[in-house]
Amino acid sequence: MYGKANRVWLMDRGIPTEATLKFMRKNNISYLVGTPRRQLDDYSSELSQKDWEQVNSSVHVKYIEKEGECYVLARSRDRMQKERAMRKRKLRKYLDGLEKLKGYRNYERFYKRLGALQSQAGKAYRCVELNIPGQKERIEAGEFRYHINRQKYRDMIYRDGKYFLRTNQKGKDGKALWNEYMLQCNVEQSFRELKSDLGIRPVYHHKEERVDAHIFVAFISYCLQVTLRHKLRVSACGLTAQAALETMSRIQMLDVTFETLDGRYLLMERYTEPEADQRLILHHLNMDLPLQKPPKIYSSQVKD
Repeated sequence: MYGKANRVWLMDRGIPTEATLKFMRKNNISYLVGTPRRQLDDYSSELSQKDWEQVNSSVHVKYIEKEGECYVLARSRDRMQKERAMRKRKLRKYLDGLEKLKGYRNYERFYKRLGALQSQAGKAYRCVELNIPGQKERIEAGEFRYHINRQKYRDMIYRDGKYFLRTNQKGKDGKALWNEYMLQCNVEQSFRELKSDLGIRPVYHHKEERVDAHIFVAFISYCLQVTLRHKLRVSACGLTAQAALETMSRIQMLDVTFETLDGRYLLMERYTEPEADQRLILHHLNMDLPLQKPPKIYSSQVKD
C-alpha cells in the first residue's frame, strides 16, 4: 500500500530539507510540514492582504498559495501567552545574571558564567546586546555593559504563538490543514503522557516477546487514559486526566490480618475509604467502587 493510499507526511519544522520536499513534490507525495518562523518575512506582504479565519476560540489562520505550494499562518492565543511568559521569565533571570557579571574581574570565570547564562536563557539572550571586554587577565569596572535591542525584542514578540505551515496538497482550506497538522501534536503529546503521566518509559528488551508486551501495555494504558479524559470532558468537571489520576492514586489497597482465639487467622482485603475530592470524581464519572470483600479465614499464618 506504500505510495497508493494518498497518505500525507506530517513533519515538524527542521526535519525535512528543501531537497527532500523537492523530491516529494516531483514524486507526487503529499506533505504538510512546519516551517521556521523566521521565514515569515518572505511572505509577510502576501499574508498581510489576507483576513484571519477563526478555527476555534483561540486559533486563527491565514492561507495563501505561492509557487505551487500552500502556506498557512496560524496564530494561537494560548501558545502566544505561554511563549511570552516563558521568555519574560528567562529574560528576567538572564538580565539579573548579567548585572551580577559586572562584579566579575577574572576573565575566565566571567566567560564561563556568561556561557552558562546564555544557555539557560535560550533564544531570549539574542535580544540583549553585549559590550564584552577583550581577552586579558583582569576586567576593570565598567568595561562590561549591555542593553536590550528593542527591535529584536519586538520581532520575537511578533512571532509569538504563530505556526507557519507549508504543503503541496490542493483543495484544502486553512482550517482543514491546521486540524490535520494538530494530529502530529496529538501523537507527540501521547508519547509525553506515556513517559510522564503513566510512567511507561522506553526500555531496551532483549527478547522480542517482551517488546510486544511493552507495546501492548503502553497501548492499553494510553487507551484507558484517553477514555478517562473523554469522560471527564463530558462531565464538564474541569479536571484533567492527570489531576484525576493523582487524586485517585491516594486510595490504597491493604491486607489486614488478625489472629483468632483458636489460632486461626482472619484476612480482610480492604481499600481506604475515598475522601471528599475522590468521591466527587467518582460522582462525575458515574462510577462506584466495588464492595469491600468479605473476610477470609486461614488455619495458618498468611504468607506475604
